[in-house]
Amino acid sequence: MEKTQANDPRVATMVRTFNAPRQLVWDAWTEAEHLVNWWGPKGMNTKVEELNFEEGGSWKYTMMMPDGNEFVTEGTFIEIKEPEKLVTSADFKPMTVDVVLTVLFEDLGEQTKMTFSVTHKTEEYRQQQEEMGFRNGWGSTFDRLEVYLKEK
Repeated sequence: MEKTQANDPRVATMVRTFNAPRQLVWDAWTEAEHLVNWWGPKGMNTKVEELNFEEGGSWKYTMMMPDGNEFVTEGTFIEIKEPEKLVTSADFKPMTVDVVLTVLFEDLGEQTKMTFSVTHKTEEYRQQQEEMGFRNGWGSTFDRLEVYLKEK
């Protein structure tokens, strides 16, 4: 984790280690054909509406919930350092808006350590998001990523 985030009370962080090489985990985060297979909590299907993968480029995914409702998520890439670091703004309307996602990918040979951090505008907003199920939602999403990576 970056030192600037280590003690920042606005940041919520999750760390996962995947049994997959770093390039594959990176590709899963950055290529539409991979994203549609894991993005979103269990039970959701994702459609990549837009993916302009470059700094300043925008992305937009629509997640279809089991009840038929759609959940839009979108943002703009702030920093891309392949295959080590991805930083993007993000809105998960209507539940979470105006956050910054930072994903670090550490090469452990045949494994990859992923450090996922979300920076919120305030500590109170981070607390609210955690109470709303931040760890459950992202945990389910990363479980799906883990299953997908095993299939590759």
